[in-house]
Amino acid sequence: MQSNDKKIALVTGANKGLGFEISRQLAKQEITVLIGARDESKGAEAAEKLQAQGLDVQSIKLDVTDISSIATAAKNIEEHFGKLDILVNNAGIFLDSGTNPSDLDLNILKQTFETNVFGAFAVLQATLPLIRKSNAGRIVNMSSTLGSLTDTLDPNSHYFGLRGLAYQATKAALNEITAQFSKELA
Repeated sequence: MQSNDKKIALVTGANKGLGFEISRQLAKQEITVLIGARDESKGAEAAEKLQAQGLDVQSIKLDVTDISSIATAAKNIEEHFGKLDILVNNAGIFLDSGTNPSDLDLNILKQTFETNVFGAFAVLQATLPLIRKSNAGRIVNMSSTLGSLTDTLDPNSHYFGLRGLAYQATKAALNEITAQFSKELA
């Protein structure tokens, strides 16, 4: 088990895009970063890129839509580090950009909720015992302005004309999950 002094972060959906950059920025602060990726080879490739920059990162297989994958990842974190200081729930999908609500396929809605809401919730719940072992645990749920009812209903907002019911509904739901856990863990 690693020394309890060094901070440990888990970033879901971290093998590309925003999750990859979040991982880089956290690792630059001398935090050990676990790059959560559902595809083990893509996670390892992302970790190698950051390791080549001298950063302390490791890949961890984590499919946020698979409860056993989440449980295994949490168990591995506990065995290797004993705690988790930072959770960044970044994994997400946006499959319905530009789709009118009346044209949205129910399966796309379900798939989006499975990843963006239920996945984030399941990872948070599975890692919460490890976060509680941290001296100053942090949970970051990556949302979007598209989850704001105010912005999506305001004709003067840049976001007013955007369509994506599944994505937007999941981000609104994630905002409420964040608010409820914030009150519980204050």
